[in-house]
Amino acid sequence: MTWCLNPDCQNPQNPDGISFCRSCGTKLAPLLRNRYRIMQRLGAGGFGRTFLAEDVDKLNEKCVIKQFAPKVQGSAALQKATELFQQEARRLQQLGEHPQIPTLYAYFEEDKCLYLVQQFIEGENLLQELDKQGAFKERKVRELLLYLLPVLKFIHQQNVIHRDIKPENIIRRRSDEKLVLIDFGVAKQLTATAINNPGTHIGTLGYAAIEQMQSGEAYPASDLYSLAVTCFQLLTETNPHFLFINSGYEWVQNWQQHLKQPISDELKKVIDKLLQKDAENRYQSSTEVLNYLTCQQPTKSVPTSNRITLSPWKKLLNLSGYALLLGLGGFLIGLGGYGIWYATNNREKQSISLADAQFSLAHHLIGHTASIYALAISPDSQTLVSGSNDKSIKIWDLNSGKLVNTLRGHKNAVNSVAISPDGQTLASGGGDRTLKLWDLKTGKLKKDLLGHSASVFAIAFSPDNQTLASGSSDNTIKIWNFQNTALITTLTGHSKWVRCLDISPDGETLVSGSEDKTIKIWDLKTGQLKNTLTGHIDAVRSLDISPDGKTLVSGGSDNRINIWDLETGQLKFSLTGHFRHVLSVAVSPDGESFVSGGNDNKINIWDLKTGRLKDSIKQYEGAVWSVAISSDLANLVGGSEDKTIKVWRINR
Repeated sequence: MTWCLNPDCQNPQNPDGISFCRSCGTKLAPLLRNRYRIMQRLGAGGFGRTFLAEDVDKLNEKCVIKQFAPKVQGSAALQKATELFQQEARRLQQLGEHPQIPTLYAYFEEDKCLYLVQQFIEGENLLQELDKQGAFKERKVRELLLYLLPVLKFIHQQNVIHRDIKPENIIRRRSDEKLVLIDFGVAKQLTATAINNPGTHIGTLGYAAIEQMQSGEAYPASDLYSLAVTCFQLLTETNPHFLFINSGYEWVQNWQQHLKQPISDELKKVIDKLLQKDAENRYQSSTEVLNYLTCQQPTKSVPTSNRITLSPWKKLLNLSGYALLLGLGGFLIGLGGYGIWYATNNREKQSISLADAQFSLAHHLIGHTASIYALAISPDSQTLVSGSNDKSIKIWDLNSGKLVNTLRGHKNAVNSVAISPDGQTLASGGGDRTLKLWDLKTGKLKKDLLGHSASVFAIAFSPDNQTLASGSSDNTIKIWNFQNTALITTLTGHSKWVRCLDISPDGETLVSGSEDKTIKIWDLKTGQLKNTLTGHIDAVRSLDISPDGKTLVSGGSDNRINIWDLETGQLKFSLTGHFRHVLSVAVSPDGESFVSGGNDNKINIWDLKTGRLKDSIKQYEGAVWSVAISSDLANLVGGSEDKTIKVWRINR
């Protein structure tokens, strides 16, 4: 596999032996700088990507390569991002001699992109550990402090502030079980100039101290605050981001109520002091904390709480002021990694919606060799279909997870799949410009529908099984008679790629989303344009209509999810729960909830009526390109850039 390093390439994976990218035409280089072979993409942000690579000059030793490829020239955001990238190289060179900090190997420019090569740390981050093992015992949290406080002491002595300490940025190295602090992309030299002239406010909401987010100032006590938040999350399994969304920094005053098990008074005191809102009230150095911990013997105390739930949002916080900041840091901080899903209260199954359900991993489906771009579940909830960038379609038994069939016929990526309402026919759209119809039971190809002049990205069946719609990067929508496969009409209202389609439950309305940032509402029978919705500020990547036909959910490259009144076109909510592109959305069959998959490697579960974020599943190692919910509300499925499909059992 040869990776195209053009940052704008939509399908960068290419087979070995070809000279030019099949997707964008860029000249390919098997080795970056004649030395580094790209193996897979680990993550992506607003200004670049991170790759796992092999160093052929060092016996194919694994390394991490960060590519910096800004898309906007001359802006303040670009200048700051460039500065941050260069700072990361300087910081890593300065700090990399410490055994618990990644070593910098190289820093160079090639083809107008900047590259940073650093040590690959093999192991799991602490958020992954939390997902697998549950809440940490006090002993493990004390070990964490004793491991990391000396590391912070070292970097602070070098006049460096990390500014993004969180579980994802702490890896337990497999070789020696030691904790390694990674991602110094937002580290800032601590000088009088930096303090007197604070720069960009960068960090992660919920983890960063108030002085860091309000004015850009950062001190050793700021890192210590973030370390305490990390300890809090590991002890309680509670994501501080959601607490911050609810109540800002006020949650730190009552952090102990989230404890699931008793901890010693000494550890409570340490965390409580480190979580003080005002920096001057915290410990001022790692040495102070170490001295207290090593001089105290832990004593047990009465637990403050025996139950933990994810609190619902009491109001949606407008995060637009932080959007640019997180965009700048998106590439440099926390690329890749995992997240947490939260269990809610047990109630009677019939009274609980998807948003209040618990999720357990039922199947981890492996078979595709590239990103899973599309999923569809049959009306009887028995069959799962997946389409991939590896050009194949796979048919799975949803209940057992068994692979039933593999369909090959597309000459390029399979971008979309849909199953007819009668459950007999599978439709697929590909990068080879074709729309194919298959017999779902036998896997036999029934028909090729030709007419699009570019990739087919979206497919939708009408509920009466009479009409099929397809959307393409040729900017058009084609309406087909499904029964005789004749082309009925071509809709030409969008000025850029048509990314997504859906048809209303009554079969009268077609909705389309496009790279031109708009959503268009069409009369399916006449092809007349009824309305144009303009609430997104970037490409519309996904949409779904509620079962009652009244509500439309859309997700976009602006990292937002918009909820619309389909009849009036009025925007009801604009939600900010993803920090990168929202690639897929699906409304639950009962119309109470919806799920979204994003380029931030997670699935979010939402209450459709209130717009509240109820839960988050982030056990993926790549972008979640596709999500689907079975009609019996028993399974939630997510397909990812990490080449896997995960089937989550919905326990209501």
